[in-house]
Amino acid sequence: MLLEIAKLPTAENSAIRLHPSDNVAIARVALAKGTGLLVGGLRLETRQDIPAGHKVALAEIQPGQMVLRYGQAIGRARGPISPGEHVHTHNLSFEELRLEYEFPLTEASLPEPRPEGPSFFGYLRPDGRVGTRNYVAVVAASNCAAHTAEEIARSYRDEALPENVDGVVSFPHGEGCGHSMGPDVDQLRRTLSGVLAHPNVFAAVILGLGCEVNQIDHYLGSGAPAGEAPTGNLAGLTLQSSGGTRGAITLARRQIGQFIERAAGARRTSVPASRIVLGLNCGGSDSFSGITANPALGYCSDLLSELGGTPVLAETPEIFGAEHLLVKRARNRQVAEKLLSSIREYKRYLNRFEGSSFDDNPSPGNKAGGLTNILEKSLGAVAKGGTSRLIEVYEYAQRISTPGFAFMNTPGYDPVSLTGLAAGGCNLIAFTTGRGSAIGFPTIPVLKISTNSDTYRRMTDNMDINAGRIAEGERSVAEVGREIFDRLLEVASGSRTAAERLGHQEFVPWRIGPVL
Repeated sequence: MLLEIAKLPTAENSAIRLHPSDNVAIARVALAKGTGLLVGGLRLETRQDIPAGHKVALAEIQPGQMVLRYGQAIGRARGPISPGEHVHTHNLSFEELRLEYEFPLTEASLPEPRPEGPSFFGYLRPDGRVGTRNYVAVVAASNCAAHTAEEIARSYRDEALPENVDGVVSFPHGEGCGHSMGPDVDQLRRTLSGVLAHPNVFAAVILGLGCEVNQIDHYLGSGAPAGEAPTGNLAGLTLQSSGGTRGAITLARRQIGQFIERAAGARRTSVPASRIVLGLNCGGSDSFSGITANPALGYCSDLLSELGGTPVLAETPEIFGAEHLLVKRARNRQVAEKLLSSIREYKRYLNRFEGSSFDDNPSPGNKAGGLTNILEKSLGAVAKGGTSRLIEVYEYAQRISTPGFAFMNTPGYDPVSLTGLAAGGCNLIAFTTGRGSAIGFPTIPVLKISTNSDTYRRMTDNMDINAGRIAEGERSVAEVGREIFDRLLEVASGSRTAAERLGHQEFVPWRIGPVL
């Protein structure tokens, strides 16, 4: 449905009530003190200036009473709140709620990918996965090789490559040494392995210094000498065995030249949309995220799920307080328990650092955009996952292997979250933003969806789709959701996103252990 509002603000369309039980509404536009509103038959007048996206009380709210948005509790009133008052951090408190979980009582079957219906042109890989791009990657095993990896990729910047080779890209990072052996190194290796063997990567070089904790032999096989390439599309070398930086560049270019010749022979072929593995992420969220872009992306997610495709929600801190909505959609009790286990483990992770909590997640920009606490943010964030059944839950950077809607345990920090989704095998990423995020990824197209028209106009070069038209009454959630789906098919077939055109290539693995 279209929101019953128009561009010009009136008493009837200047604030949006999202659920009949809500005792707050969201200012669609900036409201000056004394503005008259008519919301769901209630007449009131604003008592303060209220910025766009912020909450206005619709009724008397007593101290300690729950404030409701989306029909869900987002915190308690710190004191009495009168109709027309601005509701935000000054008068709304955060608390960890005791949620009731409705666990599934039956076992749902796995979805079957549907070969009929929409399709795109992608690169069918030997392992059965499908690439939406055709890159050669240079992956640093550690920070000590990061600069050289960048220099190798940079040396191809002005070279003409075959038309269907998207480029030579580097994966520099600050990890790989000074790690304690165990879960931290295991997670880094899982992440880099996922990048090296990604369907959007035709071939790759793993580059080490030579003496770091994260030895390249792990990726090449223990029997492969650390300066020679094994057969196939993965090569490895170290600076210490190649004559240093310049020697490593020369040897790497020699190997990459062979990779490029082979990559030039890859051809796009028509494949069903069910072969899309779509990472769902948000960053720089505002109050409109849960009204426009996230529900629209959720509609797109449902379209993909119906075809047997794989949309993957992420950002564990940003489902906290809304996890009960996902639990009741789980395929079985085991999947529901895996989701709750991810939250418990994340909470233990936070408890290592005194004073940390999930409510540290909303950034100053989130709060300036009208989001008061993590509960409110999470309730809007989970809308990206639509309404489909939750089929599986994955650990960070774990290989995604089942069709249907899934969840991956990642931080809310965008570059780290995108890195986990990428390493898991997502071949596209859809990213919603309210404040304006400029993030991308080296080998995966990232489609940017603005939650409001103001951000879209101010950052046109960074944005692909304007979901703000929903709040203006020009488009419905379903219409923008379909637009996102259709654009993703175009991007999967080779059309460039704004982040790709601008050259954004952010890559940040998640370090969980100490620095030694």
